[in-house]
Amino acid sequence: MNKRAITMMVAVTALGGAVFPVLQTTAFSEPSAASTTAQTNQSEPLPGPPSDSWQADQLIKPEELSKSLSEPTGEKPLVLQVGFLVLYQGGHIVGSKFAGPANKPQGIERLKSEVEKIPRDKAIILYCGCCPWTHCPNIRPSFRTLQELGFKNVRILELPNNLQQDWIAKGYPIQKGDDVK
Repeated sequence: MNKRAITMMVAVTALGGAVFPVLQTTAFSEPSAASTTAQTNQSEPLPGPPSDSWQADQLIKPEELSKSLSEPTGEKPLVLQVGFLVLYQGGHIVGSKFAGPANKPQGIERLKSEVEKIPRDKAIILYCGCCPWTHCPNIRPSFRTLQELGFKNVRILELPNNLQQDWIAKGYPIQKGDDVK
């Protein structure tokens, strides 16, 4: 074996020895007490950076939203799908508007355009539906943007899995098609 190959093997071995313990204590460890508390204690912010965290009362469950949307009287919330267009076209909550994807600058601009003439106290519900909402690449940027724009009544649809499992499979109303303007 030449000197260069030996040097590379030593470097890789040293790097592995430094990286593996870090992986063991982060990626493969049990959740910390702090993260478990944040998920179970209703007064604690939910997962996410402090600048875009939300409180438990800023979440809405599918059954609550469905009931609210089916009420014959009263003002309905503005429901915004901040996810990917293909998901919206495949099936979206009845009456919702496409305003995403919020993980891209053009999606944030579309969101801003969608709400520019809306009163700042209007009830707004955000959802994506691509994946569990706590891991969604679109929820946090859209929530943060609406906060920065001064909206005071923004809630997030709590979809533990995705729109298919947590809304459609449970029989809540959807509509299909491309009514995007």
